[in-house]
Amino acid sequence: MRIMGLDYGSRTVGVAISDELMLTAQGKEIIRRKEENKLRKTLARIEELIQEYGVEKIVLGLPLNMDESVSERSKLCLEFKDKIERRCGIPVEMLDERLTTVEADSIMDELGITGGKRKEYVDMIAAQIILQDYIDNIQSKN
Repeated sequence: MRIMGLDYGSRTVGVAISDELMLTAQGKEIIRRKEENKLRKTLARIEELIQEYGVEKIVLGLPLNMDESVSERSKLCLEFKDKIERRCGIPVEMLDERLTTVEADSIMDELGITGGKRKEYVDMIAAQIILQDYIDNIQSKN
């Protein structure tokens, strides 16, 4: 079984996919769009990736406020969750993603990714962190 991790942004969606043994998350790509509300092509690409990798579940980052309250961005993510489930027919679980961007920035520092290249990678790395956190939580329960 494979799981997809998504980091939903205003104009991008970072994508990560687990290995078949559900041990690691690998960053795959960043899906870009010109306008925030134009999701048709984004959903179509997610559907293609689901088919290509045999994905059975999606983990979507939920950007809560630091006090754990729901933000405006959280509401948009929950709407995105509903759209994915309706279109693709697979379950989408939400995972608290607070501080994943900070962690992604730290990883890029370690890798020496600087300047404009950071924007090319941050969403994909954040998706990878979200998915790896989910996998690690599953492994610790077993």
